[in-house]
Amino acid sequence: MLATACATPEDVPSEPEAATAATAWPTKGWPVAEPTDQGLDGVALEQLSSELAAGDHGNVDAFLVIRGGQLVHEGRYEVDYVEASRDFDQTPHQYNYYHPDWHPFYQGRDVHTMQSVTKSWTSALIGVAIERGEIEGVDVPGLSFFSDRTFDDPDGRKATMSLQDLLTMRAGFAWDESTVPYTDPRNDCAALEASEDWIQFVLDKPLSHDPGTHWVYNSGVSTLLSGILRQATGLHAHDYAAQYLFAPLGIDDFHWKTTPLGLADTEGGLYLKAEDLAKLGLLYLNDGVWDGQRLLPEGWVAESIKPWVEDILPDNERRDTGYSYQWWIPRDGREGEVSVFAGRGYGGQFLIVAPELDLIVVFTGWNIFDEPPKTFELFFERILPAIS
Repeated sequence: MLATACATPEDVPSEPEAATAATAWPTKGWPVAEPTDQGLDGVALEQLSSELAAGDHGNVDAFLVIRGGQLVHEGRYEVDYVEASRDFDQTPHQYNYYHPDWHPFYQGRDVHTMQSVTKSWTSALIGVAIERGEIEGVDVPGLSFFSDRTFDDPDGRKATMSLQDLLTMRAGFAWDESTVPYTDPRNDCAALEASEDWIQFVLDKPLSHDPGTHWVYNSGVSTLLSGILRQATGLHAHDYAAQYLFAPLGIDDFHWKTTPLGLADTEGGLYLKAEDLAKLGLLYLNDGVWDGQRLLPEGWVAESIKPWVEDILPDNERRDTGYSYQWWIPRDGREGEVSVFAGRGYGGQFLIVAPELDLIVVFTGWNIFDEPPKTFELFFERILPAIS
């Protein structure tokens, strides 16, 4: 679960000195500025960067801070993942998370596993398909795209499941990927990744709740989005992304795992450079418009980051994070706090965006060998206070 801290109303930082729209679009590379030019304490960022380099916060290999559309801090850190993986299973398989040919970098290239931040990119692809008229909208029946498949629906409840229910992980499927590690075959996500037909694996799951009524973290529904994109657009998600999302953003170096049947792994298979991951944040800061070209429907971003699930664990006494269209919502602006939405991935992948502050922060790393560090908390406890 996401553990978070928040800024009190009096701690909310000021607006950046320069607006995103006033800077060059980073299609071919991020424009660079001094932290102070964008209202950030450069000394505080350097101190945090030094701690990351020393390994004080786990295995972090990149830390980027972007404000006003300008890169104000870039930290890159060498981590010997070959040595770190030496005492673990060395089976060379794309879902063996301990094999350094696959994790966290892809076969020696600069592209880094995004893990579940892939889900946020997939959500954006659904938006692209709606903007292009290939999907009618989020209210369409989610499983109508699989009319060529046979699966049990004894009481007709699966037929009521909407695309929005899939995007918000309120599909109702019986699913558990939280109580045991991802490296444990009893984990439903691990079982999914070990199966031949991922779509069928998910469709065959029984329902534990009525669709739209209960949130549970479910990478399987993110997998269904891959099949939906394939049916709606005629292209696999990785090919569709390359043409209609990555190309406009200037992303030409990526890798996307595929399932045994050739579908894009939209639950966790995308690999990108850290600087390209940040571009999704900028696209969302600009309502889905990139350098004058609308890629996402008008209003899609607002709907995507609305806390459709206000608290993922409503039965305890604390306030937990919310969830939206494959995005985490750790702070939604209540009580004057800074609104934040984020993509979060296994091992320490984070795309964190604070719209009111025109702020994007990226972390990548690989913390699967011991207790994961509280990387997300660094944003609230170290980066927000660095804004004057």
